[in-house]
Amino acid sequence: MAWSGRRGLPLYPAQEDALLELLLDRHLVLSTPTGTGKSLVAIAAHAMDVAQGRRSVYTAPIKALVSEKFFALVELFGAERVGMITGDTRVNPDAPILCCTAEIVANAALRQGPDAPFDTVVMDEFHFYADPERGWAWQVPLLQLPQTRFVLMSATLGDVSAITADLERRTGREVGMVTGVERPVPLDFRYELTPVQEEVESLLADGLAPIYLVHFSQAAAVERAQALASVRVADRAHRDRIAVAIAGFRFAPGFGAALNRLIRAGIGVHHAGMLPKYRRLVETLAQDGLLKVVCGTDTLGVGINVPIRTVLLTALTKFDGTRMRQLSAREFHQIAGRAGRAGYDTAGEVVVLAPEHEIENAKAAAKAAANPGKAKKTPKKKAPDGFVSWGPGSLERLQSAAPETLQSSMTITAAMLINVIARGSDDGRGVFDDVRRLVLDNHESPARQRALARRALGIYRTLRASEVVAQEGGGLDGTARIRLTVDLQPDFALNQPLSPFALAVIELLEEDASDYALDVLSVIESTLDDPRAILGQQQFTARGEAVAAMKREGIEYESRMELLEQITWPMPLEQLLAEAYEVYAGSQPWVRDFAVSPKSVVRELWERGMTFAEYVAFHKLGRSEGLVLRYLSDAYRALRQTVPDEAKTEELRELIEWLGEVVRQVDSSLVDEWRELLEPGTTVATAAAAPIRPPGPVSVVANRRAFTAMVRNAFWRRVQLAARQADDELIALDPDIDWPAALDAYFDEHDAIGIGADARSAALLHVDERSDRWLVRQTIADPAQHHDWAVLGEVDLEASAAEGIAVVRITAVERLDG
Repeated sequence: MAWSGRRGLPLYPAQEDALLELLLDRHLVLSTPTGTGKSLVAIAAHAMDVAQGRRSVYTAPIKALVSEKFFALVELFGAERVGMITGDTRVNPDAPILCCTAEIVANAALRQGPDAPFDTVVMDEFHFYADPERGWAWQVPLLQLPQTRFVLMSATLGDVSAITADLERRTGREVGMVTGVERPVPLDFRYELTPVQEEVESLLADGLAPIYLVHFSQAAAVERAQALASVRVADRAHRDRIAVAIAGFRFAPGFGAALNRLIRAGIGVHHAGMLPKYRRLVETLAQDGLLKVVCGTDTLGVGINVPIRTVLLTALTKFDGTRMRQLSAREFHQIAGRAGRAGYDTAGEVVVLAPEHEIENAKAAAKAAANPGKAKKTPKKKAPDGFVSWGPGSLERLQSAAPETLQSSMTITAAMLINVIARGSDDGRGVFDDVRRLVLDNHESPARQRALARRALGIYRTLRASEVVAQEGGGLDGTARIRLTVDLQPDFALNQPLSPFALAVIELLEEDASDYALDVLSVIESTLDDPRAILGQQQFTARGEAVAAMKREGIEYESRMELLEQITWPMPLEQLLAEAYEVYAGSQPWVRDFAVSPKSVVRELWERGMTFAEYVAFHKLGRSEGLVLRYLSDAYRALRQTVPDEAKTEELRELIEWLGEVVRQVDSSLVDEWRELLEPGTTVATAAAAPIRPPGPVSVVANRRAFTAMVRNAFWRRVQLAARQADDELIALDPDIDWPAALDAYFDEHDAIGIGADARSAALLHVDERSDRWLVRQTIADPAQHHDWAVLGEVDLEASAAEGIAVVRITAVERLDG
């Protein structure tokens, strides 16, 4: 209490009650509104454990929130006492305070059970327990860690009496409840029939900024931000402060350049499709009070500590992936709860706008009322087809409704079973009992538990068939000895349900085949979740190219339309994967719960020889570049962790190294900020008056294998374009080279340019490495294999290190002497 008082944070009664429960060594359920100081209670839990030499863990549903808490705890406890694990980032993982996503704790609980070294687990945003996709990760620790004290926190828990009763039964420890507290900053709710732009201008004029303008699609959020750029959101002095704050921050071309312009106008954008470094920048600027308006989706409702005065909702409906529906009470309270800043505001504003057609009708009616003599009645605008409406009654209902009761979302996957089996036992009884408790003693109904048991048995048979698991003697009555056949490294994971299937397919591939490395990649990609936005744009691009080709061939319109229906995104190994899937599913019927999905995102990036920015621009994915990066990161982890070492050829290892470096160079802000924290005399600037200059990743040039692959890709892209005689694209890449003349001269001598595996061979790329630059000769594979033409260029090492890509300048395309 004295500590909080010195920091100007006197405790609320609810915080005092929560601290008393912790001092009594009880579990704690803290369900209080946003702004009531749940974070301070979590800090107290960590401090108590540090003082007693115990280990505590903070978990959250999203990496951004984990990152925010990580840096906050580093500031309080010191960098040496705080670590972070998020699946693709490991920083000081053995620290006494660990920040991580819920899946990390869940996997550790499965792998180690009661031996997991977690004395306290703080589970923030615990309402994710009911998430259909990820809820298992919030339930598993409660089932598997009887020795651990839990702090379950959320502003929107609802009735959790069944969960707390079960937790007390399992652990023998009492559960303290702190709920039903009133907000220290009350909320004012209102419903408006005002266009978005007018409402924003009115709120700004009334001094009710910062404003979080909530949309339920990423595209709508970006479009609104761009439309607001015409409004004077911030005055000159405020814009000058922003310019100072972001001086030195590197914005990439495309969306980064657009975001740069918006931020300088006092407008932020925040959604899940953005690169992490951009989201963190917007959050930091908003925390410093530099952004007057932030246009985003409901992602900011998930615990991110951004001070907001007014929440302005453009709708009370959203598309949930299946249908349009009204917001649930929990979703509404999560978003609305961001309004009102403790210590700054006496109240928070929650404004809900009417549907656009109703606003237009109201304006038309008002205009007609002002002209009563006008004879013609203005027709009302109708709602769009399939529109799900809302109104003042919807707001009143949501405002007074309690959050829905959390529903269990337990599941069983291959990775979960592997972790339980990896826990090991001297006899089969231990493994059998561990699995039985997991599937039959959870929060699901008896019928659902039986279904999970059948699923676990099916997965177990699949793991045996793929020889990941071996059984010696007996049956499944506990007398058999069950063990893994491989030694798993600490971060090993069969990341997708179809990973055992992938291992079986990789064994079918010929290791000495020229496309082996890319085919392994395609097998792994087929097991990853579909990035729908990327695949949709790939299909759009493919159809555009097909239309142009069919027009050149003179195909009639009706025939073109029929042919276009057959064109989709690239699907390498489609037939092989389909046939292997059918054979595999014949003996392992559970696998049909998951569809194999051939696709080519990483493979296309490699084969086209593009940089990340070029690929995003090529497919017009600027609004989804964060999705592209996450997919590349998932593919990198799956390749590195799932493909057995004995199946990794030198070419495949190079591809994996290249992919990892691409991910790091695009956005490694979390790891780099940690590195800066450990360096004496350096800080991560967050003050409003200080510039925000996050350090870049380690120089791309330092990773020679990955950088060489980038150089080869850059030259290979030119060869591919030359083979297609794509003069315009080549000139855009190399404006100083007369590509048309060079290609005319080449094709006077040769009929084609080879682009097969042999043409891409490292033997045709010669590199003369110098201290400041590389001189490169990419020999062109002609049909007669004379190899008498080449693309010549140089690689600027200093510029490459600065930009995180191979910066290439082509100097000539010419015939080789001799």
